[in-house]
Amino acid sequence: MNTLIQAAENFISHDETIAGIEEHGHGIIHDTYLVKLGKGASRFILQRFNTRVFANPETIMQNLQLVSEHMQERMNVSGSAIDANWQMLQSIPARDGRNIFVAADGSFWRALNFIREAIPLEKISCLQDAREVGRALGIFHWLSSDLDPGLLHAPLPFFHNIEQYLKHYDEVLGQSEKKGDTDPFCQKFIEDRRSWAPVLENGRRENLLRIRVIHGDPKINNIMVDRSTGKAVSIIDLDTVMPGLVQYDLGDAMRSCCNTAGEEVADISAVRFDLERCKAVLSGYTEAAGGFLTARDFDFIFDAIRLIPFELGLRFYTDFLEGNIYFKVSGRDRNLERAKVQFQLVESVEQQEEGISAVIEEYRSVLKGGISR
Repeated sequence: MNTLIQAAENFISHDETIAGIEEHGHGIIHDTYLVKLGKGASRFILQRFNTRVFANPETIMQNLQLVSEHMQERMNVSGSAIDANWQMLQSIPARDGRNIFVAADGSFWRALNFIREAIPLEKISCLQDAREVGRALGIFHWLSSDLDPGLLHAPLPFFHNIEQYLKHYDEVLGQSEKKGDTDPFCQKFIEDRRSWAPVLENGRRENLLRIRVIHGDPKINNIMVDRSTGKAVSIIDLDTVMPGLVQYDLGDAMRSCCNTAGEEVADISAVRFDLERCKAVLSGYTEAAGGFLTARDFDFIFDAIRLIPFELGLRFYTDFLEGNIYFKVSGRDRNLERAKVQFQLVESVEQQEEGISAVIEEYRSVLKGGISR
C-alpha cells in the first residue's frame, strides 16, 4: 500500500473513506497534505515529519498537546471577546490511540484538525492584516502566559541561540572556504555584526529577560484568518513551541510581516522594513496581550527586530554552504538568495532605528497607561 494512503487511513475510523489527498500549503520543512473524507466536507491535515530537522517527533507532539490543551482550557474560562472565534490547533489520534503514526518505511506522520472557514495569511495586503498578525501572537502569548515553560521540551537544540548558530557557521565556513564556495558579501555582513548579535542571550544571562512559553515561528502564513472577515482565528505550526524569550517571537513576527517585498523575492533592492506595519503589529499585539510585556521587555524589542532577520539570514547562508540540507530549495543558490533578502531587511531596520524606537516607545507609554483587553 502507498505510504501516504496508509498513513492517512491510520487517522480515520474503519467506517470512513478517503475521497482525496492533495499537497497543501507552502511549508519548507515537513511534507503537508490535505485529506478529504467521503462523508460531507470532513477534512484534516496530514504531515510527514522531516526527521532531519526534528529528530524526535514524539517530543514535538508532547509539546503540541500540552500547549493546546492548556490554551483551550484557559480560553474556555476566559470569557474574552477576543477569543470568541479562536480555534486551537489540535492533534488527531491514530487508531492505536497515539498522536503519531510510524509507517513501515520508518517515516513519522501526524494528523491535525483543519481550521474551519480560514486561510493562511500569505501576504500583507493592508495594515489590518499586519494588526491581525500582532493580535494573533498576543492571543497566543496571553493564553499560554500561565503555563510553566519548564514543562516543555526544547524541540531543536539551541533554537534561536545566535551564539550556537555562529559557532556552527564558523565550522561550516572553514570547510567551504577550502572548496572556494563562499559569498564575500554575506561573510562581511555577518562579521560586521558578530559582536552585537548575542544581545538577547546576554539579556537573559543578566536576568533582564525571563523565559516564557514562545511560539518560535510566528511568520505570517502561520496565522489563519477568517475567509469572510480577515480576522485572525488561529496560529498554527506549533513545532517550535518551547521555553524562550518573547522577543524572539515579536522579532520574527515583525520580520515576516514588515518586509514589503516578501521573503521569496528576486529584486533584493526592493526589500525594506515598513514602519507603519510595525506600528500595526504592536497595536494588535498590545490589545490582545494586555500587560503581558514588562517595561524591561520593551528595552529589547528593537534589538529583536534587528536580530531575527540577521539570525535567519545566517541560517540560510549556513545551509547554503552545507549543501541545502535543512530548508527546502528549488535551486542550488536559493538559500543564498534568501540570506541576502534577510540581510537587506536588517540594513533597512538599522537605517530606521530612530523611527522604530519611537513606535516602540509609543506602546511602552500605552502599557504604562494601562491596556484594557
